[in-house]
Formats: sequence, C-alpha cells, structure tokens
Amino acid sequence: MYCTHKKNAFASDNVPLGTIKGNEVDITLDIDRPYSPVLGRPAYPASTRAREALEKHIQQLIQLGVLRKVGHNEDIEVTTTVIIAWNNDKSRMVGDFRALNTYTVPNRYPIHRIQETLNQLSKAKYITFMDALKGYNQNVLTPKTKKLLRIITHCGIYEYLRMPFGIEIAPCINKE
Repeated sequence: MYCTHKKNAFASDNVPLGTIKGNEVDITLDIDRPYSPVLGRPAYPASTRAREALEKHIQQLIQLGVLRKVGHNEDIEVTTTVIIAWNNDKSRMVGDFRALNTYTVPNRYPIHRIQETLNQLSKAKYITFMDALKGYNQNVLTPKTKKLLRIITHCGIYEYLRMPFGIEIAPCINKE
C-alpha cells in the first residue's frame, strides 16, 4: 500500500532516483553576509586519476538531477570537492562542507538510539527492511540552500539541487 501511495519516493526504470516532496531542506547560517572567506575556497588540486573519477561522478549526479552547472553570471558561494578512493579501487565524490558546517544552525530533530530501536523491534512479529538508494539525495533543497551548497572543481562550479552527503544536519533532516 505504502509503495503505491508514495510511489514518487521510490526509484523506477524511468526515474532512477526517488524524491521526497513536501519537506524541502533549508539550511540557516548563524553569520551574516559578507560570508567568511573560508566559505569561498578554490578547488583542491587533484591527480589525473582523481580528476577523471570526479568528472564521472559529476556527470552521474547531473543525470540523476542532483547537481547542475552554475552559470557565469550567478553569485558564487562555494566549497571544495575531494575524491576519496576506496580500497577496492572505487571512488566517491565528497563535498568538503566542514567550513559551512561550522556556521550552520543545528537541527535538533531527535535521532533514536540504536538500543531504543532494537527494543522496539524485539516485540515485532514481522520485520521489513527497505534501503533508500542515495538516501540523502532524495531530499529537495530550498533555493536559498542550493546557493550555499555550491562546489568548485577543475570542471567548474556546480550547485546541489538535492541534499548532499557531508552536511552536518543531513542525518536529522533525513530522519525527520
């Protein structure tokens, strides 16, 4: 029943990434403009291998509707991007949002402790598990927040259209 009632939240052959609508992510900073220069850093230097991996990740995220390229005439508030290689030779793109996180007003939505969840599950007759593919990326951002979540790379500047991994309030927002 839930899968058909909330079908937009689920990926399909035609829509490779689900969308959680009705609760746009809004980041509030506890500083006023002009923002600290630490929020507008240049791109990190990267090896040829890392640059190729970054280009691949950016194209995938553009195709999924998670990123868009920022135009030359737009205001720029950026953070840097790094590639972290996994042991099995796979890579993933991670935004370095540490500077932004220091100025972000925290989200106080409570996250359950694992022990509480396990206690509740101990009374269950049936247990179902559903994994959200690129879970954070299913949350849409407000226009103001999109401007705060811009990344700079050797390919140019990009803006997140959906919540990225790496922002401090992401776990609380996803739980909410």
